[in-house]
Amino acid sequence: MSALAVEELDLLAPIERAPILAHTLDWAAINSGTGNLDGLAVVATRLADAFAALPGEVRLVDAAPVEKVDAKGTLREVGHGRHLVLSVRPQAERRVILTGHMDTVYAADHPFQTMTWLDADTVSGPGTADMKGGLALMLAGLAAYERGNPTLGYDVLINSDEETGSLSSAALIAQLAQGKLAALTYEPGLPDGSMARARPGSGNYAAVVTGRSAHAGRNPQDGRNALVAASDLAMRLAKGVRDGLTINPARIEGGAPNNTVPDLAILHFNLRPRSPDLAEAARALVDEAVAEVSAAHDVHIHLHGHVSRPPKPITPQTEALFGLVSKATADLGQSMRWQDTGGVCDGNNIAACGVPVLDTMGALGGSIHSPQEFMIASSLDARARLTALVLHRLDREGLAA
Repeated sequence: MSALAVEELDLLAPIERAPILAHTLDWAAINSGTGNLDGLAVVATRLADAFAALPGEVRLVDAAPVEKVDAKGTLREVGHGRHLVLSVRPQAERRVILTGHMDTVYAADHPFQTMTWLDADTVSGPGTADMKGGLALMLAGLAAYERGNPTLGYDVLINSDEETGSLSSAALIAQLAQGKLAALTYEPGLPDGSMARARPGSGNYAAVVTGRSAHAGRNPQDGRNALVAASDLAMRLAKGVRDGLTINPARIEGGAPNNTVPDLAILHFNLRPRSPDLAEAARALVDEAVAEVSAAHDVHIHLHGHVSRPPKPITPQTEALFGLVSKATADLGQSMRWQDTGGVCDGNNIAACGVPVLDTMGALGGSIHSPQEFMIASSLDARARLTALVLHRLDREGLAA
């Protein structure tokens, strides 16, 4: 780390792995699947207590209302946990935002609930990489930054619904991102240090298909089969895949007994466009397919959903932020690559506000969203140093595109 200035060496010296790892294991031991409101409440309280060590105000913000199509084709409100917000030096002329999420993909009854050490530096456990480790190292990095006569202001947002699209926190993300110099988001990096570059957008949809029931043996011609129509819609959407656009029909709900023509089916699908133009093209494709299937099968189709994660392009400001972070990793002797990815996260939402964002600042690990999820423990203190150094240099040097 000879490329570091003396004041930078002094800033980073107190960072130790043990307390960061202790926070990680403590928070990962609590199930906080997006739908586990009790578990989320426990984690939110522990996070609030931990982040209260930083200057500024910690508050827990109620989730915005969110509706979801249920198995009967009707909209119902879905509850979410509260979101944590920390505001430090809110009157500062230059401010940044750091974001993460407290929820995981593992439901309260999921069998993956415990931590297992795979070797001396690798721990497997639910949410260790995605992203309890990221939250713990973010806190340690901020605490180190605060020891260096800081002038940057910042907001920290830790939401409770990122894994299901951040629908209850989207407005809060947009509010806190406004006017920020830069953003750091703590999704996990890959084991080799790779970080996400451009990301596609993402939209989740539910097409409620209403047909007409009839006896399957006596008068099937009088029915309008909603299940067949939903299947036809799925096939048409799947044929719309093209370069830069994926469409994934994921699930059909509904149906009826074998002797009844089904009058209800719900097709759930996801689309991921690489650019705003492709997002518009995808919506036109969906509208056309819905109209054609409605006419061909004499059914009614009501479409719910939208592209809630806009595509994340790379701007000159993003390149400048990457350059700053890349130099910091090199000066710290850490490895780093930058590559496009097919995943989405809150970095998409932040980028849509015109703020440059690097969104894989978290712990290194892999096999996320599976019972094989793992985290590399030595990345905790390494990435905490990276956070502190990046903030220190943003403070001292700014961000020139």
